[in-house]
Amino acid sequence: MEITTEMIKELRAATSAGISDCRNALVEANGDFQKAVDWLREKGVATAAKRADREASQGVVELYSHGGGRVGVMVEVNCETDFVARSEAFRSFAHEVALQIAAASPLYISETEIPADVLAHEADIAKKRVLEEGTPEAVGPV
Repeated sequence: MEITTEMIKELRAATSAGISDCRNALVEANGDFQKAVDWLREKGVATAAKRADREASQGVVELYSHGGGRVGVMVEVNCETDFVARSEAFRSFAHEVALQIAAASPLYISETEIPADVLAHEADIAKKRVLEEGTPEAVGPV
């Protein structure tokens, strides 16, 4: 299937991934938009896992309450240095994260409400991510 610039633009708009990453994802997914999104998620998590050993022991806890206490969010955002943690930009970022969490509309309230097909789809993504990291298949998630 031919990958067009419109397809790349649409995927980039939906995921904020780089142009070449979007193109590669669409090539790998043979033009299937949802498979390309999943491919980008798998690659992104694998890249983040490579940085997981870095210690982020500094940070800030942001509290946000809305609607007379009906909605409340407490979020901890960590970073590697206290210099960053004390910056106004970092504190503003933590506040924006709390606002976004408060404004989000969750699909499910409890774990028992999640449909089996959604759980199976997420488990498949996790398995592919673990295998890509080099974990032997016998050790990876079930």
